Amino acid sequence: MLARVNSVAHIGLMSVAIEVEVDVASTGFPGFNIVGLPSKAVEEAKERVKTAIVNTGCSFPQKKIIVNLAPADINKDGSCYDLPIALGILLAAGEIGANQDISKSIFYGELSLDGHIRHTKGVLLVGIFALEQGIKKVFVPKDSSREAAVVDKIQVFPVVNLKELIDHLTQNSQIKPLRKIVVDKLMRGSESEFDFSEVLGAEQAKRALTIAAAGGHNILMAGPPGSGKTMLARALPSILPPLTPTEALEVTRIYSASGLLNPGEAIVTNRPFRFPHHSTSLVGLIGGGSRPMPGEISLSHLGVMFLDEMAEFPRSVMESMRQPMEDGKIVVSRAAGRIEFPAKFMLVAAVNPCPCGFLNHPKKQCICTLRQIERYKRRISGPILDRIDIHINVPFVEAEKLSSEVSSESSDSIRKKVTSARQIQTERFKSFKNIYTNSQMNNKQVKLFCALTDEEKKLMRTAVEKHSLSTRSYFRILKVARTIADLTKEKNIKIEHLAEALQYRMRVF
Repeated sequence: MLARVNSVAHIGLMSVAIEVEVDVASTGFPGFNIVGLPSKAVEEAKERVKTAIVNTGCSFPQKKIIVNLAPADINKDGSCYDLPIALGILLAAGEIGANQDISKSIFYGELSLDGHIRHTKGVLLVGIFALEQGIKKVFVPKDSSREAAVVDKIQVFPVVNLKELIDHLTQNSQIKPLRKIVVDKLMRGSESEFDFSEVLGAEQAKRALTIAAAGGHNILMAGPPGSGKTMLARALPSILPPLTPTEALEVTRIYSASGLLNPGEAIVTNRPFRFPHHSTSLVGLIGGGSRPMPGEISLSHLGVMFLDEMAEFPRSVMESMRQPMEDGKIVVSRAAGRIEFPAKFMLVAAVNPCPCGFLNHPKKQCICTLRQIERYKRRISGPILDRIDIHINVPFVEAEKLSSEVSSESSDSIRKKVTSARQIQTERFKSFKNIYTNSQMNNKQVKLFCALTDEEKKLMRTAVEKHSLSTRSYFRILKVARTIADLTKEKNIKIEHLAEALQYRMRVF
């Protein structure tokens, strides 16, 4: 007898319909084979499924069983096919007779040996796929079901174990579908271990970070050890605005596909803040592998990636960020195909001025030779520096400032300004798809939203000629000036906004 059960395969962040065909033959030697390009994890499903069926109280057919995962030309990976395979075997063997039309449902999940359904990655993608295909019912692990419950117009059935699913399909009992989870109610501001008021001194750096947060701009901080660069970067999440529901779904898709959502978690509520070590590999940073997965730049999507001691990262790793910094996406091409991951991240980098860190320090003497300093600075290429909008020097903090009792502006106060600026940008780009901040504007949009008067054009021409600025630098200065104007709620860019933006373009490394 032949049975068919619907499931889903994930290729990067894309989902493909998989039809699990199960045939239990009445003739031939007993056996259990899975075909359709299964990976090792799928092959091992044979033992998990057999044991789970027996421990559920059903009989496992001692016949020739063939499972085909169609279409057969797509590589199948992971343990998510356990549940549809087990259900297909029970149906094909006549162990159960479903009283419901399972052809209009999707089944997805990993089985444990006692028949329970384990937390499985990629459930949000299953829900989105079901909505796109017009499929109303989705049966997924209970621990992962809240991910799919954020998707509109589908019924999500949280399955605890195989026995519960069998009883539901045979109408001996019912699994109640989850209520729709409203994403807006889950959103909250990003949490941080530091508050801006705790960072002593570095007022200019705080201002630069405020602008960077308001417009999603890349920023480079250069300064001696102990000047507070790392603390400033770690305090940055405290001034970032909350994710919008649309942004939260974009980020959660990536984390769901990567298996980084905890059991019971519905959605990512905080903006990502990734802090990769300088020993991170090329694949770890940009993504890829034999079965391509998102890297750190994609996990930082719509959030922050902080590279501490950026000059210590291998040059090849840093150079790989050129294209995603410009395009907001990373394309991983392999012999098996081409996969695209989103990567609209805000880069925050920190560097020392020299190998020892004390070049131009007011209290300590630098011990580096000119050759060592030159070699150190060449570790970060000009094209990478050109893609960083804001360059700021974080000076040594004097003793008077350390003991000063003058209060600094709190993160909550700064966040209100940043959120207000972001709201202006949301309104500005509402007619454009997938643009949330000024930093994501292309050149055409810069010309549209960053119009200058004759006086301002003259200032920009002078700056371009004097400092030999590239075309990319010119447009990035205008984007930063637009953000500064948004922070002051000015409709048009003024001379003072351009002057401040130009100041942040001067190289500090």
